[in-house]
Amino acid sequence: METVIPCVLMRGGTSRGPFFLGDWLPADPAERDRLLLLAMGSPHALQVDGLGGGNSLTSKVAIVSRSSRADCDIDYLFAQVSVDRASVDTRPNCGNMLSGAAPFAIDEGLIAARDGVTAVRVHNVNTGAVIEAVVQTPDGRITYEGETRIDGVPGTAAPVRLNFQDAWGAVTGSLFPTGHRLETIEGLPVTLIDAAMPMVLMRAADFGLRGDETAAQLDSNTALLERIARIRLEAGARMGLGDVSDSVIPKPVLLAPGETRASIRSRYFTPHACHRAHAATGAVGVASAFFMPGTVAHLCGGPDVQDGYRTVRIEHPSGGMDIDVALDVSSGLVRAAGLVRTARKIMKGMLYVPGQYQISSQLLQREAA
Repeated sequence: METVIPCVLMRGGTSRGPFFLGDWLPADPAERDRLLLLAMGSPHALQVDGLGGGNSLTSKVAIVSRSSRADCDIDYLFAQVSVDRASVDTRPNCGNMLSGAAPFAIDEGLIAARDGVTAVRVHNVNTGAVIEAVVQTPDGRITYEGETRIDGVPGTAAPVRLNFQDAWGAVTGSLFPTGHRLETIEGLPVTLIDAAMPMVLMRAADFGLRGDETAAQLDSNTALLERIARIRLEAGARMGLGDVSDSVIPKPVLLAPGETRASIRSRYFTPHACHRAHAATGAVGVASAFFMPGTVAHLCGGPDVQDGYRTVRIEHPSGGMDIDVALDVSSGLVRAAGLVRTARKIMKGMLYVPGQYQISSQLLQREAA
């Protein structure tokens, strides 16, 4: 027997994957994860028997529901499905896939759109953080067409503005989980930070790198990847995340000075391969650290702290990404951060998954009608 469920395939930022309403999937997390592995075709290097694209950026899942919180419109649960292992990780957030959550929710009737633009408060179930997503809704309908271009994606689309307001320490409970802005692992200075995404920030120069290497060049450097993996494991333990061998967090990031004082060069790992562009949440974290004295990012040319919004450009392998950061001089910390992504609805249909799962037959009959 097989299970047939509705599915919407979407691009969110520089990532892609299936989007589901929460009640399209089993309520039991273990059963849900088994279904997602089959849906994506994992574990298999090519994911040839599923929806995955053989890369961590195209092996992602978004699950959206009406919010369980009175102060939010929708709940968004992100799942990173491993390509080559039978593993589903729901601890991190994904800002790129997040950019598709509000358009998907409007399309599926979870929330009503306003005429012009619609602001949607999104509760990220993974971390507990709240993000405001502002989407384009002319005549009260979502549109995916527009003139906004983001590096790493061909063509243009409608802008999706993401405003992060309480993502600092969302996973570990603290912006700097160890209490230090700078410490040493394997003799190298690192910053362990939880700002929209738990990360271990390192200087490319400390590895003998310029910081402008391509993703392919970094991925072919076996000695580099092995050392980064060791540092990541130790960082995870220090951050209170336990043994992170089977988790995608914390994410390792190599940093270098950018082309200007208002930019920083970043190579973001996912975590075992270099991102072809950059994670949105990771960019928010790097931008936050860039403006905080004493961090590895600030050592790469961060400017003096000033009150109000500042913009930093994150230079990544496919181009760049601009992040607006709100600073608080009195505390030396970041209060909010925002960026623009795009999303596109690629297809909607019925997904066929081997096996039987506990999903409402009444719901499936309605969706199939």
